[in-house]
Amino acid sequence: MNLRDQHVGGIGDTPHSAAAPKRSDAERNRARIIVAARAVFGRDGLNASMASVARETGVGVATLFRHFPTKENLVVAVFADRMKAYAQATTDALADPDPWNGFTGYIEAVCGMQAADRGFADILTMSFPDAQALESLRDQAYQGFVELIGRAKEGGRLREDFTSRDLVLLLMANAGVLSATGDAAPDAWRRFVAWMIQSFQAPARGPLPDPPEDAALYEAMRRASHNVNSPETGKRR
Repeated sequence: MNLRDQHVGGIGDTPHSAAAPKRSDAERNRARIIVAARAVFGRDGLNASMASVARETGVGVATLFRHFPTKENLVVAVFADRMKAYAQATTDALADPDPWNGFTGYIEAVCGMQAADRGFADILTMSFPDAQALESLRDQAYQGFVELIGRAKEGGRLREDFTSRDLVLLLMANAGVLSATGDAAPDAWRRFVAWMIQSFQAPARGPLPDPPEDAALYEAMRRASHNVNSPETGKRR
């Protein structure tokens, strides 16, 4: 803290001293917006509009866009901590001495994160190339999961044709289950994930079609993220 920040009101006030409360107000507004957006996205998913976030916060849309010029900016700010937990989940899974328990525990944990937050369910099936911090955490989680796959295969519990791309497909499918069942059957995802885990076990029950190429999956995730800033949901008009 510098001397200017320590200055209090009274004789000798300068224009600089008046700036501190304004900065504090701006920081409080920004924090309020993030809290409100987390509630809106968690309830309604990323299709929720910026106007609905503004209403939840109790600020005007213009104020919202001053803090977050695009919806993607807001999404990244809201879910930064969730992505840290997502990356940490691989670290925790790798610490499990049983490779299969680590592998299945990770899948259950990540799908549980999706179930707890509809917005985060969407985030895990999207890509945000311009959000370097977010994508770095995603890459960290991916590398950890690749290691989990190798360990589970070496232990003889995971079928040899399982690939990291199958996790992406699982998360996309689980997001669909969560969206379809909602509050009507909130635990339906647990049965779906249990079915999937059983299908991953060795020995394989039969051959599978080839998985989609990495580039194709990335394109699918990129297109999904473009909907975040669609005219209806994300851009100032």
